[in-house]
Amino acid sequence: MLLHHAFETSCARLPAKTAIVCGEERVSYGELATRVDALAALLHARGVQRGDRVALYLESSVEFAVAAHAVLRLGAVFMPISALTKADKLAYMLGDTRAAALLTQARLQAVWQEALARSASVHSCIVHGGSGDGERLLGWPPGAATAGDGARSPELIDQDLAAIIYTSGTTGVPKGVMHSFGSFAWALDAGVKRIPMSADDRMLSYLPLAHVVERVLVEHGWLRTGLRVYFAESLDTFAADVQRARPTIFFSVPRLWVKFQQGVHHKLPPAKLDRLLSIPIVGGLVRRKVLKALGLDRCRVAAAGAAPMPLALLAWYRKLGLPINEGYGLTENLAVSHLTLPGQNQEGTVGPAYDGVEARIDAQTGEIQMRSPAVMMGYYRMPEQTRDAFTTDGWLRTGDKGQIDAQGALRITGRIKDLFKTSKGKYVAPAPIEDRLVMHDAVEACVVTGANLGQPLGILMLNAEAVARVGDAKARAELEASLREHLRSINERLDPHERLECLVVVSQAWSVENDVITPTFKVKRNRIEEMYSAHYERWEASGLKIIWQAA
Repeated sequence: MLLHHAFETSCARLPAKTAIVCGEERVSYGELATRVDALAALLHARGVQRGDRVALYLESSVEFAVAAHAVLRLGAVFMPISALTKADKLAYMLGDTRAAALLTQARLQAVWQEALARSASVHSCIVHGGSGDGERLLGWPPGAATAGDGARSPELIDQDLAAIIYTSGTTGVPKGVMHSFGSFAWALDAGVKRIPMSADDRMLSYLPLAHVVERVLVEHGWLRTGLRVYFAESLDTFAADVQRARPTIFFSVPRLWVKFQQGVHHKLPPAKLDRLLSIPIVGGLVRRKVLKALGLDRCRVAAAGAAPMPLALLAWYRKLGLPINEGYGLTENLAVSHLTLPGQNQEGTVGPAYDGVEARIDAQTGEIQMRSPAVMMGYYRMPEQTRDAFTTDGWLRTGDKGQIDAQGALRITGRIKDLFKTSKGKYVAPAPIEDRLVMHDAVEACVVTGANLGQPLGILMLNAEAVARVGDAKARAELEASLREHLRSINERLDPHERLECLVVVSQAWSVENDVITPTFKVKRNRIEEMYSAHYERWEASGLKIIWQAA
């Protein structure tokens, strides 16, 4: 079933049921259908036709859902773009795809206005909560407009282009990944088969809907089962949003699973929590209390992806009674590749492939390669990069290294391009070391680097609670001692060439705004190299184990 058919079926079947909750706004499936009809009519009146590219530069919201399905209604190509995208990248994406229209919000005006000045192809900018001049700018919602025959869904086939989803750009210029209506339909089928969902389920959506996992996860459940989706209002309100939604199915990136754990430890020190959990009856009460405080007491399926989960973190949640399923996928395969099976202990792996997905390991490089009906059509207007993305026999190159065990479960061992060689000629895989580094309660994010150095080094960003403490000399000395012990314990378990020479605590926060963190909280290694590589040799030669970078 194609995306727009799934949407229309859900709206017809459950017109009075609440589909989306965003803050105080609650929207039923029937009302959602009416809004989609109206926006589709407006787009059609502005000349948007089948195959035209339409950019969605919107925060995750009811408007984003309406916009996506209005575009699909016309057989146009939707281009979801994160609301955190800066003007230069937005302009690049609009120009790269020759987008015909832009759907956006008034509160993002400073960015899209600058981008539009460089994008001649965009003939209509439709602004939610704003007004326009009637020429290029139009207000949205469009008042009393309704869908006429011209705004109805054209006859589409599986091979028609449905979406261009841009990669996060962690390795350079973002690439526009093309997906067909057929690949989305297959991904929906595969997703709900691996993770059973029903109309009684609730999900909280907090990552940008431009991100492939969020798009597929929301559409897996929302379109096929009629469940309820809650949108988080902001990261500042995230804890309250989880409490409000009390999701039964919850996906989070590792960085936020770590923050949840740190929040619990802030109120209940690890040693005391472990002691309480080991006491019969009391342990069960404590588990329920902790999970309720997190808003996850009704969660029956918890999942993680986008980056590896440290084994110690998985064990901690399992002890709490909330086993986390790890998934693996890329924008290039709609994130439908591997997922651990609920109820089975497959920690340290990302589980077996979804039904219909084939995976193999390249004998020479150790690269994970895969193929399935969800694999992309290619990169938009990048034929050379598209050729490089596939093997000569048609398998997608993931760029990740891995191993497949006897049970068919895939273990990710690192990223090929992340490997670096020290001056001693030894290769270092940073990801497993970073998994251990980030488990310190004061660490928000970290990177292991050191190409051409004698030994690698670790660069740390502290979390907000730790930053607030280090202004006090005594607290800073205690934290430094704790980090030194953390470094010692990690190095004990590493091969000699992997051992970290020192840990560097940076003074500047890494964020999406300064382009160091992606919207899914992955650190951009190329940006780290740009910012700090000039200091590496000095840090290595200092003889210090803990270095505080000057502001």
